[in-house]
Amino acid sequence: MPHPCGQPPHPPPGTWQHGGVTAATHSTLFPQVPDTPDAVLDGLDPEQREVALALHGPVCVLAGAGTGKTRAITHRIAYGVRAGILQPATVLAVTFTNRAAGEMRGRLRQLGATGVQARTFHSAALRQLQYFWPKAVGGELPRLLERKVQLVSEAAARCQIRLDRTELRDATSEIEWAKVTQTVPADYAAAVVKAQRDAPRDPAELAQIYSTYEQLKRDRSVIDFEDVLLLMVGILQDRADIAEHVRGQYQHFVVDEYQDVSPLQQRLLDLWVGDRDDLCVVGDASQTIYSFTGATPDHLLNFRTRHPGATVVKLVRDYRSTPQVVHLANGLLSQARGKAADHRLELVSQRDKGPEPVYTEYGDEPTEAESTARRIRDLIAAGVPAGEIAVLYRVNSQSEVYEQALADAGVPYQLRGAERFFERAEVREAGTALRGAARAGGNDSLLDGADDLAAQVRAVLSTKGWTTRPPAGSGAVRDRWESLAALVRLAEDFEAARPGATLTDLVRELDERAAAQHAPTVQGVTLASLHAAKGLEWDAVFLVGLTEGMMPIAYAKTDEQVEEERRLLYVGITRARVHLSLSWALSRSPGGRASRRATRFLNGLRPGSGTVGARGGTGGGGGIDRGTARTAANRAPAVERKPRSPVRCRVCGRTLTDAGEMKLMRCEDCPSDMDEGLYERLHDWRAAQAALLGQPDFCVFTEKTLMAIAEAVPSTEGELVVIAGVGNRKLNRFGTDVLAICAGETVGDEAPQDTDET
Repeated sequence: MPHPCGQPPHPPPGTWQHGGVTAATHSTLFPQVPDTPDAVLDGLDPEQREVALALHGPVCVLAGAGTGKTRAITHRIAYGVRAGILQPATVLAVTFTNRAAGEMRGRLRQLGATGVQARTFHSAALRQLQYFWPKAVGGELPRLLERKVQLVSEAAARCQIRLDRTELRDATSEIEWAKVTQTVPADYAAAVVKAQRDAPRDPAELAQIYSTYEQLKRDRSVIDFEDVLLLMVGILQDRADIAEHVRGQYQHFVVDEYQDVSPLQQRLLDLWVGDRDDLCVVGDASQTIYSFTGATPDHLLNFRTRHPGATVVKLVRDYRSTPQVVHLANGLLSQARGKAADHRLELVSQRDKGPEPVYTEYGDEPTEAESTARRIRDLIAAGVPAGEIAVLYRVNSQSEVYEQALADAGVPYQLRGAERFFERAEVREAGTALRGAARAGGNDSLLDGADDLAAQVRAVLSTKGWTTRPPAGSGAVRDRWESLAALVRLAEDFEAARPGATLTDLVRELDERAAAQHAPTVQGVTLASLHAAKGLEWDAVFLVGLTEGMMPIAYAKTDEQVEEERRLLYVGITRARVHLSLSWALSRSPGGRASRRATRFLNGLRPGSGTVGARGGTGGGGGIDRGTARTAANRAPAVERKPRSPVRCRVCGRTLTDAGEMKLMRCEDCPSDMDEGLYERLHDWRAAQAALLGQPDFCVFTEKTLMAIAEAVPSTEGELVVIAGVGNRKLNRFGTDVLAICAGETVGDEAPQDTDET
């Protein structure tokens, strides 16, 4: 019987040559345990089989999304154990989450390989630390601090530094980053500069808090999770007898998601392995999306340099996604730059053809959310289970509009990796403040001068951290601002829909929305951030909010930060098995100015966006390195061109490559010194001119050119003509009017006469 989504039924077990490759990620709940070692290899494709048989020496498995990496390494371990080559108790498989470790243990048990240790780095290190502490140090192991936030708060207070809840979370994250990168408090400020990291506050203050936090831990004889790794590293370095004991216990190591190891985890792994070479690592540099936590793909990319004799196997047969999804994923990476991009893998789908990815541009965010909800409802009606559908976004604050749209459409949903919008601390605090202001009414001085509902909400939320401009950088401060900004937008939309509504009306609306979401969580459509979606997959995936400033995120400044954003989108795309939808909205709210644009990452990939040449990489296909070099015989003759000076942002100095930013002569998210009043007058004038000419507004001047004029405020033709998008022709047609408007004069609406271009 065919699958309700139109997918073929799962094939019966069999050999690869006979078409019996089982899906990389779909398996029955209770499979039959293979009765022989060779039966463990049944159903593996040639590359997976090569991994399973490579039981000696260093092995590096470069595994693309959906290629069955977990299957390959668990069958490798199971074959070695079942064939008597590996002793179960001597194998240690490590990964990064308890979920992944549990899945690995489950698969090994199903393959008849019991007794193998599959743990996270922290779990394995803690178990060793508990065992060796009495011998290495004496006495009992210090108590493990489950949550360090309270101690960080006390450390900040001792430093006479006040931190609110969100700043406290950011400070805690910075301490964790410093420790996994093996940075001591005295070196923290310098390390932030070297890593081009956006610290959430003054690095000197954070270093002071970090130092005091470490002292408090010593005073109270407690350790945190990072200390578990640090202490085990110290013991193995200082006590050769204990290091030999560990190496005698564990002789074969497997590391999953190797692109995510931190310098501290790599140091521990090196000490576990010693001078031996029985190490198998598995990873994909194109899925490195956690560098902000200290993860780096360098260890994966440099593995062959460190181990020249290593066996390298590339898994590129994608069993998860249709050729259409895989084609888009490959196209996205073909435009990538940097070291990780040079090792990208060209995936080859093993599935039947499916529908093409759907690209949709919407006028505003509510329309995008409502349309997404309708399409999800249609998919469910067509037989796709709600649990096999996901809506993925860049930041958690984007969830609220989709929560509401799905609720309105009667579609069950569940949030992953985030609190429900109305359960977030900042949203609850804001609700309390708004409720208090509503009760006080005209007696609240905070509302003096706030004439309309939106202004009243902005006034109240400004006391909770909302500002007209978003804070720089990422982290909890930004998340808090995004949540409060969502409430401000909701108030604006509420007032537009119900003119004359009061603050009391809005509070009642917020209460009703929150109450509607208090029902027990049910199995439904998944709402998740792209980071939280890593390692998961669904039949249908909706990637939403794909606009510049959100993807890549506005605070991604450096080339490497932008490339990590590209990899994050790649992870999102490769979560989809069959149905993939990508969408963006040109404005925030209905009737708003369409000032947004789709993410640059889709240029040349989505219909109507032009073409972008693909770059070659050394990743290539399974076991094959592909280059882009051409011989002298077929190389096109060089054309001598005059060097073109780079266009740099006049605010931060970064080289600009985006056409819109080049027009503005600044980064999209750098502070603007635009004359808002002048911009509005130019905007109204442009609309009148376009109407007289019978042409679209952008034929007069584009939005970016108008903004550039309003920022430059030219007073002469020479200053106007050099602005990108003006030129001699438009100077002759519109220059007199524009200069007059910039000078504060009033101009008529008479249509200009076309003149020859000079």
